Order: sequence, then structure tokens, then C-alpha cells
Amino acid sequence: MLSGVATGAYAVGIEPIRQPRVKRYQLVPTNWPAGLKLRLVVLADIHACTPWMSPQRIGEICQQANALGGDMILLLGDFLSGMRLRTGHVEPEDWARELARLSAPLGVHAVLGNHDWLDDPGAMAAGRGPTLVHGALASINVPVYDNRASRFEKDGQPFWLAGLADQIGPWEGLDDLPATMAQISDEAPVILMAHEPDVFPTVPERVSLTLSGHTHGGQIRLFGYSPVVPSRFRNRYVYGHIVENDRSLIVSGGLGTSVLPVRFGSPPEIVVVELG
Repeated sequence: MLSGVATGAYAVGIEPIRQPRVKRYQLVPTNWPAGLKLRLVVLADIHACTPWMSPQRIGEICQQANALGGDMILLLGDFLSGMRLRTGHVEPEDWARELARLSAPLGVHAVLGNHDWLDDPGAMAAGRGPTLVHGALASINVPVYDNRASRFEKDGQPFWLAGLADQIGPWEGLDDLPATMAQISDEAPVILMAHEPDVFPTVPERVSLTLSGHTHGGQIRLFGYSPVVPSRFRNRYVYGHIVENDRSLIVSGGLGTSVLPVRFGSPPEIVVVELG
């Protein structure tokens, strides 16, 4: 009995609020151009709420992320709480003020997650955006990639950053992968941000790397298995670096929690991806 109480106390009171670990991946995707080296720092699933993800903690995470020296910082959605348990509310302008600390040579870029719609009563009632999160990110000049692609260069080498609108909320989802890919006008490599990893089976080989969050690594992970995963593919895309048919997907375990403030065997993390 005591061991069960101790485990529960750790899962609620310690692991969800510990300093994020840094999870590093190094890969050279298929057809990645020689000489293009790119470091991506990825933050997913902040889920701002008190006491677990206060503005102060978000600010500390931003400082930690900046110190990792990314060429780009990518935010993979779910900024709003998503908690069924009553917690302290954090206004979007308060967490946005902390995210404004983020800085990288090639900028900070974002997609929205399902809770950024589902937990926004005004946007859901109106049946359209912009959402509270759109407004908060616009106020700190962070672009949101709603089915959008933009071309960048690093050391004279071009690449594309693309992002999908959310696949779940609202209604049938707002993502449009074909329209997003149609914006890419040359053969430079493509990095795709997609909050939910479920789109991965339909991502073309043209995309060098897909980056997702949403699953939180299951939030509870026992011996490499998560009993509850918010994905129709269950543990197939729950966490980590997945390679299928020479296509790469990295799923972050994320930073916050949703539904319940519990993490066990899936600590908060910042992802660093070294490409090339």
C-alpha cells in the first residue's frame, strides 16, 4: 500500500513538474543534402495551468531551450490547459509573455493543437478562428503554420518548413496536407510540423522529417508501453524516432499534461534534432 501511495505521489507531485530533460536525436534523412547541418529545438504540449505549468515555469523552460543553441525553435501546439481537473487558469497573454523569451537565428515557429481549439469556447461557438492562441502568438510575432510552407536558407542551403492545421479539433479537423505540399516549389528538403502523429502514414517521401507531439509519450509509460494513447494507432506512434519506408517521424514526449496532471515513466522533455 505504501509503495502505491509513493508511486502516486511521484506521478502527480514530482515527475510532471521536474526540469525537462533534453532528448537528442541525430539523423541524416534520405536525400538530405550534403553540407546542410540544422539544429532544431522542439517544445510540445505546454498546457499552461497552475500549479503544474505556471508562467514562471514556462519562462524557465524557455531559458533552457534558448541555451541549446537551435537554428530554429519549433512549438508543436497545445498551449491551452486541457485539464478536466480544476486548476488555476493562465491567461494566454501571460504564457505568451514568457514564450517571447525564445530566440533563434532562423526564428520561432508554431502549429496549433487540438486543445487550442477545444478549450477555446469562443472559437468553437463561432465555428472558426482566429483562436485565442492565434492572437497570443501573433502578439509576440510567432507565425502559426495553418497548412502553410515557408522556404529558408542555412549557410546558403535551402530547406522548407511546413506545418499543418490541427487534425482533430474542431469538427473533422482543419489539416490539408496536399494543399500544404503544393506550396513547395523546388527540390529542397522539407520539415513538417504536425501536432498529432496520426497523419504520418500519408506523409509523402518528399518530406525529410515529420515532427509531432500530442501523445505525451502516453503520460504513463511502463516498460516501454503506454496503456492509454490518444491516437488511433495506439503505441505505433506514441514516442520517439519512428522510421517507416525510409520516412522519419519524431514524436516528443512533451512538457505538460492533459486530462489529469500525471506523468510516470514519461518525464517532460525538450527535443533537440541534429540534421545532417
